[in-house]
Amino acid sequence: MTDQTHRPRIGFFTRLLERTTPAERYRYALEQIEHAERHGFASAWLAQHHFGEDEGGLPSPFVLLAAAARQTSRIALATGVITLPIDDPVRAAEDASVLDALSGGRVQLGVAAGGTPSSFAPFGRASEERRELFADHFAIFLDSLSGQGIRGTEARLYPPADGLDRRIWQATFSADGGRRAGERGDGLMLSRTQPRPEHDRDLSLAELQLPIIDAYAAALPAGSPYRVLASRTALVVDPGRRDQALALAEPGLRQLAKTFLGADADDLELATLIRLTDTHVGTAEEVAESLAADRTLTRASDVAFQVHSIDAPHELTLRSLELLATEVAPRLGWPVGELITDQLRDAHKINTEGPR
Repeated sequence: MTDQTHRPRIGFFTRLLERTTPAERYRYALEQIEHAERHGFASAWLAQHHFGEDEGGLPSPFVLLAAAARQTSRIALATGVITLPIDDPVRAAEDASVLDALSGGRVQLGVAAGGTPSSFAPFGRASEERRELFADHFAIFLDSLSGQGIRGTEARLYPPADGLDRRIWQATFSADGGRRAGERGDGLMLSRTQPRPEHDRDLSLAELQLPIIDAYAAALPAGSPYRVLASRTALVVDPGRRDQALALAEPGLRQLAKTFLGADADDLELATLIRLTDTHVGTAEEVAESLAADRTLTRASDVAFQVHSIDAPHELTLRSLELLATEVAPRLGWPVGELITDQLRDAHKINTEGPR
């Protein structure tokens, strides 16, 4: 296979963190998904978080995605991610299969072994056992989705999951995790909050993530589809609102730098915070320029944009989605529209040679 750059499909990602009531958060998310579809995004990814409003506002992504299925017709409806060590794998498979039937086959399934450590105990799970739990639950999840007998019984999933076992994406921070996803022919999900090693906090996101992609690509069986999704933070604004966007960005990025990067962020300039947190904020021209410098994206088949950790109001999020599709993507030569939604819907069926 030859080295090549890739023109990723654009997607929308949300953790539902608007500072409002739960009902309003869910209404905003549905409006944002509709807006993303209207402007040619390929996918909408919802995060799952339990017990609290600060890290994420949605414990049940399948429920909200079912509501989105009624209000949309093309955009892929995706979990980003289901924490399988916590969830019952059979129930997760059933919910996914019902959603896929309701949506006309638009579901993509992101799964992971991680999750907020404090969320495990209320479910009777131990966070330190998450890898073993994931391996066990993932096997049951796959058996259920592929129509096998569940837990050694004659029970079969209903409704049948039409190809859902091939629409799985595994999230990971490690090259070993990338290898495991590749060996199964799954998609690979990469986070904007990739942890930095203690000894080198200044490593770029590309330096951390390209080795994961290398391990994934090397492990893919011959003829398997190449699917790599990178999550990125982007807030794109009209020139007259640039100062507002930067002011909104500073508190969240300073906290992110402290929490995830271990940085002494109190005295850092905003430009440094933007660089350290791999955030893309500003006008369409500025965001296109910074995205063009992100080497990971040349190896991604998909990129999912969120505004977090910027505390952007709903209307600014909607405008950012519009500008990403109409001004940023064209500057980068990235496609939008029905072509990419159709491509993603069939991506698990197509034998492709991904960028190496």
